[in-house]
Amino acid sequence: MNAPWGFALANTTASSKASCADRMVEWSRSMVRRASSARSLPHTRATDAALLILLISTACGHHRAASPILLFNGTGTSPNDVAAFEAVLNGKGLDYATVNSSELNNMSEPQLRMFRLLIVPGGNFEQIGKNLTSGTAANVRAAVEHGLNYLGVCAGAFFAGDSPFNGLNLTSGVKFRFYAAENQGMRKAAVPITVAGAPTLEHYWEDGPELTGWGTVVGKYPDGTPAIVEGSVGSGWVILSGIHPEAPDRWRRGMTFHTPAADDNAYAALLILAALNREPLAHY
Repeated sequence: MNAPWGFALANTTASSKASCADRMVEWSRSMVRRASSARSLPHTRATDAALLILLISTACGHHRAASPILLFNGTGTSPNDVAAFEAVLNGKGLDYATVNSSELNNMSEPQLRMFRLLIVPGGNFEQIGKNLTSGTAANVRAAVEHGLNYLGVCAGAFFAGDSPFNGLNLTSGVKFRFYAAENQGMRKAAVPITVAGAPTLEHYWEDGPELTGWGTVVGKYPDGTPAIVEGSVGSGWVILSGIHPEAPDRWRRGMTFHTPAADDNAYAALLILAALNREPLAHY
């Protein structure tokens, strides 16, 4: 069954495309018609609305509570990276719902705050921002300030900053730039990341940012600039990463890694759980 408001629950089957809300709307209208024909209830727009609100909120609301994580898969995100995150989430048995650009544009701040974590994966941060309204960016920012946690990876980290492309500005005016390897003509690479209190791991990097100027540094690039940062934004907890710990082994073709993909993916799961549960990671 799909989650309400058009969100797709994890592990949704192809045979259940209609949302819970859609089905409840049709069912409740049939009940209103029956009640009206029996003269037990005047059939008015007001009674229609009241029944719709009651039935949808009671019958569909529990699916939101069962899906604490909202994974953004809208325009500008990489389908391959969305799939990589889904693999990590499914591997840890974590319930999640997906939301595209139009659905996110239709969400209010209170609806966003019914989730505990919003994940924005890699892709093209310009296209992500351009396909969301300024009101949506404001709603997401307000939801984070009031307790929604946020995990942004690569494009999702750029988007969290003060991007000119309708960025969320969770960073109080800090803009992020590309990691220095970009200036050397590199677009993707195996990059060793030193993490506070843990062994160095080689992670997949592709056009990702370095995160100077905001938050507490959790991981560093070889040149010492921040690769992973964390911090509070109001009541929300935010983790940003310039690298892709969720990257599957097939992304590594043509590159040499000394860290198994499974180890990197385990670190991705650690980032997700830390963001979900507002648990600070070891930091510099």
